[in-house]
Amino acid sequence: MEKIRKLPVSALFLAGLLLLGTALFLPGCGSSPEDGGGKPAAEETEEDGVSIGIVFDSFVIERWERDRDVFTATAKELGASVIVGNANGSPEEQKAIIGHFIESSVDIIVVVAVDGRALTDIVERAHRAGIQVISYDRIVNGADTDLYITFDNGAVGACMAEIINDTLPEGGSYVKVKGPSTDYNVTLVNEGFDRTIRSDLVLLDETECEGWNDEAAYRYMTDHPEDISGADAVMCGNDAIAGQVVRALAERRKAGQVTVTGQDADLEACQRIMEGTQTMTVYKPIEELAGRAAREAVAMAQGRTPDTAETINDGKYDIPYISIPPVRVTAENMDEVIIASGFHLQEDVYLHVNGE
Repeated sequence: MEKIRKLPVSALFLAGLLLLGTALFLPGCGSSPEDGGGKPAAEETEEDGVSIGIVFDSFVIERWERDRDVFTATAKELGASVIVGNANGSPEEQKAIIGHFIESSVDIIVVVAVDGRALTDIVERAHRAGIQVISYDRIVNGADTDLYITFDNGAVGACMAEIINDTLPEGGSYVKVKGPSTDYNVTLVNEGFDRTIRSDLVLLDETECEGWNDEAAYRYMTDHPEDISGADAVMCGNDAIAGQVVRALAERRKAGQVTVTGQDADLEACQRIMEGTQTMTVYKPIEELAGRAAREAVAMAQGRTPDTAETINDGKYDIPYISIPPVRVTAENMDEVIIASGFHLQEDVYLHVNGE
């Protein structure tokens, strides 16, 4: 028998809840327990089983829906129930959702942080309530979360730099169009990139896209033609940003002439790689990460410690750390990595390639 939780009428009205299997999807809630939004009345139909609350930054980036689906399916196989929240890119919304999880007395909380620096207090509140918290993909800074599980972000940045090194053997210049500094992964990717990029390559300029708003990348490219006109490569924070960079380059008839990097192996990015307008992406095996996170969440809720001896500093505390290695993807290994793994279908990846 599955565990059912009843959330407050205010959240039901504002969010429109959808019950799917053992996963309760909470697109967002507009009021927190502290400001009178009403306490969730956590009614359970059974005593056994683990209840997990997981809240995402948003589902604007293509990969997060895949993370959600793998996580909830794995948890369901293990007999757990999952409430999924969508913060819609708002730190305040994310804190409100976590507050609802706490009031609902979930067994463990998993967080894809909108802003890892803004959640310290709410994580401490969860800990006071006896609820463990996992930082998923993005670390919550200075909060002593009970586990941080992510991809090796330093290796992601190194993969990007290696491609630029390889495509510019005679030297050249590059621009960085990064993700937001509020996402600590961006810092780690940038550190990995800087450690790996050749010293003879010249950095012309850099910017960040606040809130992972990829349209900001297009505006930057179009508003600073003098800064980027001589760039031989553009290091992009993710594939959505790379798409906007390619769009701007195409308007100058330079698409395919400039090295463009990305990450996440979005379908459109893989298509651009096969078309020749994006040079590479970084494939991060989401099934492995999300499945491992779900298994760790269930085990931790059942009283076991995280299955890792590694630690990482969150800015204040050394916390248990699990990292999954990423894979560099170009046109040369697209079939081997993306098609063979089933991450995308061959007909979809090659959709716009002549003769396919």
